[in-house]
Amino acid sequence: MKTIAIGCDHAGFELKEYLKERLLSHGYLVKDFGTNSIESVDYPDIIHPLAAAVDKHLFETAVIICGTGLGASMVANKYPGVRAALCWLPEIALLARKHNNANVLALPGRFISPDVAWKVVMAFLSTSFEGGRHERRVNKISPIL
Repeated sequence: MKTIAIGCDHAGFELKEYLKERLLSHGYLVKDFGTNSIESVDYPDIIHPLAAAVDKHLFETAVIICGTGLGASMVANKYPGVRAALCWLPEIALLARKHNNANVLALPGRFISPDVAWKVVMAFLSTSFEGGRHERRVNKISPIL
């Protein structure tokens, strides 16, 4: 069974718990990187270990959540093996997978309902990379050293 890594800051905690429960009920295994309450935390403290694990190929996919999804995605995208995409609609998640081979889904916890977030997660997890002309473009994404 596929294991999904998931992590959030305080602004994403309630949504993370909702999504974690839904993922488990749909047969996914979930590795929860935290946080574990609505008490204020710094999102990099949660996202760095999660993104490092994706970068090391310990997880194929992950879901990260902060208030806007922006900070979490910025941290995750510091890792060369991570392609984090901020998505708030299922159609964006589908294209992030199909065209950009995104492997980390970033969600805006303060700006998305649980039901829509679940649809976004399902679109992300059920879509494969299309390859073809998109592969050439994705291969041009590389860190600046």
